[in-house]
Amino acid sequence: MPHIALPVGYPGIRSLFMYSPVTAGPLNDLVQTLLHDPATSTLTPGERELIATYTSSLNECKYCANTHGAIAKYQLDGNGELVGEVVHDPATARISGKLKALLAIAAKVQKDGKKVTPEDIAAARGQGATDKEIHDAVLIAAAFCMFNRYVDGLATWAPDDPAVYDAIGRQRATEGYKTPPFVVK
Repeated sequence: MPHIALPVGYPGIRSLFMYSPVTAGPLNDLVQTLLHDPATSTLTPGERELIATYTSSLNECKYCANTHGAIAKYQLDGNGELVGEVVHDPATARISGKLKALLAIAAKVQKDGKKVTPEDIAAARGQGATDKEIHDAVLIAAAFCMFNRYVDGLATWAPDDPAVYDAIGRQRATEGYKTPPFVVK
């Protein structure tokens, strides 16, 4: 049960965006830029969604981890197994060394940004990560800590049905984050 009166039928952050459109606009713009817009990062949208998914799973945010995992799946040509591998253990997932290093940085940001060390940065650079990609990984992880706490701090509704997340994932992967909110019927 949400801690405040939220619109019915809108899961997770979508209900919060409906509740407060004035804050929804800038937050939606941020997530569109961070995760979807191709010109804003040299990381693919799928890689960026994996960072959001992994951070959300570390934060145990059911809604965000499942939603962004589904989006990542569609951004990665339907490869849900890869998303599961990353959530379970990025070090053994079938992803590039660069993405493994960026996810290791994201995991440290999730705990405490001050835990990121010069060695972590050097390891990412050693795997081919650019300063911009390191920046983007840190910003995505930090932003998703905020989004996860926003969603869970107000006890928003997180559906149990995997098909709901799959439908959200398909829509967001195709249309981005500026489309109307997904309604669960």
